[in-house]
Amino acid sequence: MEKLRILIADDDEGVRSSLKLLLHRTGYEVVTVSDAAGAMEVVRSDMPLNLALIDMNYTRATSGDEGLVLLRQIKIFRPDLPVILMTAWATIALAVKGVQAGAVDFVSKPWDNRGLLQQIRSAIDVYGADHGEQDDSGFDRCGIIGNSPRMLEIMATLKKIAPTDAPVLIMGENGTGKELIAQALHNNSPRRTRPFVKVNLGGMSSTLFESEMFGHKKGAFTGAVADRPGRFAAADTGTIFLDEIGDLDLASQVKMLRVLQEHTYERLGDDRVRHVDVRVVCATNANLPAMVADRTFREDLFYRINLITIELPALRDRRSDIPDLVGFFVRQCAEESGGAEARFDDGAMELLKKLPYPGNIRELRNLVRKCLLLIDKEVISADDLLPVLNPAGVEAVSMESTFLPEASTLDNMQCAAIRSALHIHGGNLSRVAASLGITRQTLYRRMDKYHIDR
Repeated sequence: MEKLRILIADDDEGVRSSLKLLLHRTGYEVVTVSDAAGAMEVVRSDMPLNLALIDMNYTRATSGDEGLVLLRQIKIFRPDLPVILMTAWATIALAVKGVQAGAVDFVSKPWDNRGLLQQIRSAIDVYGADHGEQDDSGFDRCGIIGNSPRMLEIMATLKKIAPTDAPVLIMGENGTGKELIAQALHNNSPRRTRPFVKVNLGGMSSTLFESEMFGHKKGAFTGAVADRPGRFAAADTGTIFLDEIGDLDLASQVKMLRVLQEHTYERLGDDRVRHVDVRVVCATNANLPAMVADRTFREDLFYRINLITIELPALRDRRSDIPDLVGFFVRQCAEESGGAEARFDDGAMELLKKLPYPGNIRELRNLVRKCLLLIDKEVISADDLLPVLNPAGVEAVSMESTFLPEASTLDNMQCAAIRSALHIHGGNLSRVAASLGITRQTLYRRMDKYHIDR
């Protein structure tokens, strides 16, 4: 089997020698050049290349412009060749520009050998190697339901990237199934027998961030009565799922960036540097690019976590999957209760397909469970659904005004859904939030946004 070949372009002979030795020991073929002209000579040749590792400066100048120009030239001649930029902390902003210009990753000097090798493997696995077709029968969907065009695209992406160590960012609204995607990435990876550690960063106090994520030694602070390993130690050799990463404050983002970039950390109260080998999967319902523009989320952290981005569609954008989802939830309820499976007739299913679902799949699941509990019939009709959606004793709200057509704006649908839930639950905000599949804090924000009286 032919070895993978990597091009190294750096004007520092010591850097070239160190990288060549490291990569040779790992089994790669290496081609080294000292300047941009030499790099382009190799790129223009017929020599097979799987990755290029290029410096950003080749003269006494430190602007990084030389590296950006070389990157653009490489992309003209070999648009599919993955390129990793090498930079120093002083030029991290330029490295981010390089990622925007087509580089797949960047590494700062001096580098950590294990971290660099993992970045190289991930880049080649995702961009520089031909994976061929995957066998559907061997892929664990982890309960991901749906065969709409968008979901089929997402499943194809999962099959391609799951076997790699590439960092993945999963974006989508609350209730769209981000955790299932993360589980599928782990279950179909070489790390499947190793730990899968879930961390909800949105519910983590900033004062406890270091202790929770990196651990502490006994006596490190008041209340630290024993050593604690932390979440990264628990996930070592496996996968760590960082949910709601958009909720991290800037100070915690700096600490997170270090462990993701250098694969090292220190426990509170301990000077020993510890190494960690994890695959990182992040998720958020926040608009991270907008947060980067507002300087509330670090640009370098953003480009560190999203080598691959998966954007999950809202349920209203994949309505053709609703019958399959309803069937799954019905079977699930029947298995839990030991009873017979009920069925929603065509009219009921059409009604379910028209609801706005601001809480997405989570809201649909709760609605199906509620119907099965309150409607004691083998076949459930649209007429059976109406009292569940608008219970007796509550002021009647017409279906036309409550559940707006698909052409309505998202704001209108969300506003209508909140008003309807407030009617149904008599103004009990905890029940309203639960029925919509959102938190009370999110409910408050949306009520303020739509000027809905509490």
